[in-house]
Amino acid sequence: MNGTVKKNYIRPLDFKNGRIDMGHGAGGRASAQLIEELFVTAFDNEWLRQGNDGARMTLPAGRMVMATDAHVVSPLFFPGGDIGCLSVHGTVNDVAMNGATPLYLSASFILEEGFALSELKRIVESMAQASRDAGVPVVTGDTKVVERGKGDGVFISTTGVGVIPPGIDIDGAYAKPGDAILVSGHIGSHGVAIMSKRESLAFETEILSDTAALHGLVADMLAAMPRVHVLRDPTRGGLATTLNEIAKQSGVGMLLNEATIPVLPQVEAACEFLGLDPLYVANEGKLIAICAEQDAGALLAAMRAHPLGKGAARIGSVIEDTHGFVQMKTRFGGRRVVDWLSGEQLPRIC
Repeated sequence: MNGTVKKNYIRPLDFKNGRIDMGHGAGGRASAQLIEELFVTAFDNEWLRQGNDGARMTLPAGRMVMATDAHVVSPLFFPGGDIGCLSVHGTVNDVAMNGATPLYLSASFILEEGFALSELKRIVESMAQASRDAGVPVVTGDTKVVERGKGDGVFISTTGVGVIPPGIDIDGAYAKPGDAILVSGHIGSHGVAIMSKRESLAFETEILSDTAALHGLVADMLAAMPRVHVLRDPTRGGLATTLNEIAKQSGVGMLLNEATIPVLPQVEAACEFLGLDPLYVANEGKLIAICAEQDAGALLAAMRAHPLGKGAARIGSVIEDTHGFVQMKTRFGGRRVVDWLSGEQLPRIC
């Protein structure tokens, strides 16, 4: 090089040792470099490459669904996932629970000054891989930087857009007395995985988060049984709180069977050790389905035929109850009320 410098040369980002500074959120050359070398490189697609303040997309005919999520999970990396893939899965699932096909995502990053570029790169690449695996591209986004001590590394907000196919009508208000209540698999793994990492707890069997995009499972379920009444993913507040939400929306009661609710033995043991109830622990890769009694067998079979539903089980029935109580038949033959979550059992879980 003979000591010469290329005209308009910009030193590439140092993803090994570099850190976020306030210039990365100022809207100038540093911001443009971060966007181009990290976000555009990771998420690259035709819509993002338009380079405008918003993406222009084509939507198929049908009712549109839009869902938005903010992700503040701590720690950022946990057994089975990280804030990056979680931010994709969470929003894809919210769209899918409406019976819609997720089509596009947006992503907004709030970064703290001093956050390591190596960790940001790891998160963004995980997010991009989850987006590719789901077939739902990130088409637009935004980045802001806050002063050191004013954030917690990185927060991510995602919005998803999808379209409901003809003939599908799913709503939290559609549960009817006599309906069957199904769950797609073992509950509580995500929350326990977060807590074990947060508290540096080691169990004999490692507990992994169940974080996953569920729209493929939903598509198979609706292909087999389009008449599903309710779909919901039991995230914050867990299975118990989500069922209480549905009972309130629909003006019904629910009767669960404790013996049929699937919980991994290691999750049950960890919850007992930590003083938690698996019914209230967050999930990120499970769904609740409510359907007519006569449709339950076919729907359960369709769920079990999919890799993300192989542990599916029927856990109870919808009943008439003007008070909207969720009750449970215990393993000992009694009954107890399964109330809403009171307070915050596990903060910063998603």
